[in-house]
Amino acid sequence: MKSARERMDIISAYRDVGSYRGAAAICATTPKTVRRVIERHDAGGVVPQRKPRSRNYESVAELVAGRVEKTKGRISAKRLLPDARAAGYEGSARNFRRLVAQAKADWRRDHHRGRRPAVWSPGEHLVIDWGVIAGLHVFCAVLAWSRVRFVRFAVDERAETTLNMLAECFETIGGVPKVVLADRMGCLKAAVVADLVVPTPDYVRFASHYRFRPDFCHGNDPESKGIVENLVGYAKADLIIGCDLVDLDTGDTGGPGRPDLAAANAAAQQWCAEVNAVTHSEIAAIPAERLAEHELDVLGGLPSLRPRITGPAVIRKVDRLSCVRFGSARYSVPTTAIGTRVEVRTHADRLTILSTATPGGRVGAVAGAGVVLAEHRLVGPGEASVIDAHYGGPRPTTPVRAARPKTADEKTFCALGPAAQAFLTGAVAAGSARLGTELGELLALGQAHGEQALLDALARATAFRRWRAEDVRSILAAGAAAPRPQPAGQALVVELPAVPTRSLTDYAVFTDTATPAGGVVEGDAS
Repeated sequence: MKSARERMDIISAYRDVGSYRGAAAICATTPKTVRRVIERHDAGGVVPQRKPRSRNYESVAELVAGRVEKTKGRISAKRLLPDARAAGYEGSARNFRRLVAQAKADWRRDHHRGRRPAVWSPGEHLVIDWGVIAGLHVFCAVLAWSRVRFVRFAVDERAETTLNMLAECFETIGGVPKVVLADRMGCLKAAVVADLVVPTPDYVRFASHYRFRPDFCHGNDPESKGIVENLVGYAKADLIIGCDLVDLDTGDTGGPGRPDLAAANAAAQQWCAEVNAVTHSEIAAIPAERLAEHELDVLGGLPSLRPRITGPAVIRKVDRLSCVRFGSARYSVPTTAIGTRVEVRTHADRLTILSTATPGGRVGAVAGAGVVLAEHRLVGPGEASVIDAHYGGPRPTTPVRAARPKTADEKTFCALGPAAQAFLTGAVAAGSARLGTELGELLALGQAHGEQALLDALARATAFRRWRAEDVRSILAAGAAAPRPQPAGQALVVELPAVPTRSLTDYAVFTDTATPAGGVVEGDAS
């Protein structure tokens, strides 16, 4: 800005030469500066107002303002431009976008929602929400004041699952806040009256049990729970995708048809411990320390027991296979519970079977009511989940079908022991049609040669797959002279017959000069 002396020099030079350019040359300035100084001087020392210039969109300004008002500032210039063209606008699209942007800014200035930063109090609010990616549902909760985060995975977002997740969150935190703020979840919403959400009866009973007040956001108001919306996005990006819990290309979640929730929740638990132990950028403090030092003391206490979150009890009777049916699938229980009635509960991808004292159930056969009998992972319809310990050991590799003798010869032959039963089973498998008539002949051979000799012959016949009575008779006739097969790599031992032997001196040859001691040479042996 020019000083007063410089302005007076410019005015004097202009009066002398009568032109802006000449005065500018004298005062060593620009013609524009001379013009501004002269105009201000002529206006009494006040900067003269610029005359407004007309715009080519003035004819449609009211049209744009009306449409912006009607759509609450959401309509775009692209959608308004055809209407403006029809109303006579002939300018460029770029210039029209300036008009719409200015109209939206004016509308927002006059229609501010009055939103202000949240002021949280210790122990006051817990904010919850669900997210899903590649079929894996993630439950997120944040203690608003301390920023402690809780994340777990599930296969659905039903009311039962949500309430179980909320109960686990309370137990993990170590207390209950005064208010639980949720989105308008369909599983927790019974009705909407005057834009206020009426919670379901199950949610009301759950809230009464834990002594907190359920609260819901307004419709189309995600900003009111942005604190947990950020956690959902953070869990998706850093936990689900960062830890390779899902494959975004194939949609695979780690299991055939079902995600591996045990591994996913173990990773989520470790991830929560990690993020709660580092400094939070918003509060410049460590959430875990803030909870332990300040907020935990003002949280409500946990009840001694969890409430029944499921619906009516699901009762099943254990069948003769020591299994119960649920969802067209079979789940095993200990054999001591056969014939009793049990309760079936499901949570996430797990199924729990508990004993119960319903009428008609033999509770005395097992432990008292409410005792967990078995836990399984849910399987698909038509499948079976079997625990070998419920049946006293692992399943045999081949079906066991023991012989059941009926006639006198069959009973006598099977009573000989395992060797006879193995021979009988092998002969049946080989299709020996004369086996039934030859049992008497085999028993007669046992009476002639002895029971032990018959058992040895039957074992040898089984090893060489000889199933006729004549084969057993031949083995008995051979006796000990028959070779016994040995495993590969072992020496073959055969019993040789005993023969008389003589000393090697009996075969000695003597000459004339060599006379054995005490011997007499009778002639030349050569």
